[in-house]
Amino acid sequence: MKVLVTVKEVAEVDDEFAIDGLDVDESYLEYDLNEWDDYAVEEAVQLSEANDDVEVVTVTVGPERADETIRMALAKGADRALRVWDDAIAGAEFLDPGTKAQLLEAVVEEEEPDLVLTGVQSGDDAFGATGVALAERVGFEWAAVVNDLEHDVEANDSSVRRELEGGVEELTDVEGPAVLTIQTGINEPRYASLRGIRQAQRKPLDVQTLDDLGLEESVLETQVELTSMYEPESESDAVIWEGAADETAGELASFLRDSGVVEG
Repeated sequence: MKVLVTVKEVAEVDDEFAIDGLDVDESYLEYDLNEWDDYAVEEAVQLSEANDDVEVVTVTVGPERADETIRMALAKGADRALRVWDDAIAGAEFLDPGTKAQLLEAVVEEEEPDLVLTGVQSGDDAFGATGVALAERVGFEWAAVVNDLEHDVEANDSSVRRELEGGVEELTDVEGPAVLTIQTGINEPRYASLRGIRQAQRKPLDVQTLDDLGLEESVLETQVELTSMYEPESESDAVIWEGAADETAGELASFLRDSGVVEG
């Protein structure tokens, strides 16, 4: 059985930062494995550890800089990794979920996985749409926002619990091959051990271009356009009361009355 896990290197912004054109100035950015994808990797690795002959492959769309992040997934137990990138992708103004789904579709067709796991969303763009868009393109069944998963490797069927709106949860079965988007809290992602980090340096990391995947540059065309980037202004400052609750309760009550939040 093969499990394909989509992972992404996300940008994390300092509290103080500057904007350069349509992006945050690079000097204020740090990069790490997307939080939701970390849980997806852990779920795949646990499945591999519990069953013989389960291969875990990660795939990302990103520049060479992302290799370090990808190798952290390898250090946690993934068997090999793919990275999709070339000059055409680097020159694209914006990679929306639909575009990423097309790139990942080509990888799915090449790898023929039995199960695809993605994070629910990424910590930077936060569209929350790439996983289900991919499922639509490849024709797999899918379940989104999965917070509990039991997978039958022999039958390739998944019993999942997924979050719906309003605090409602759904229990359902999903027949494989399938795409499942994984929610945080489904497990406890492991730390990469020193041994795992050393082993990750020897695991395969294959870089593929649009040409390698049989794709034309036209797949990068998008109707989504980034028009501006700005830091929203704060409407009000936070008010902090220091001291014991019995000392500050009256001040808080007065503040709420003066603000019109409560009456009397």
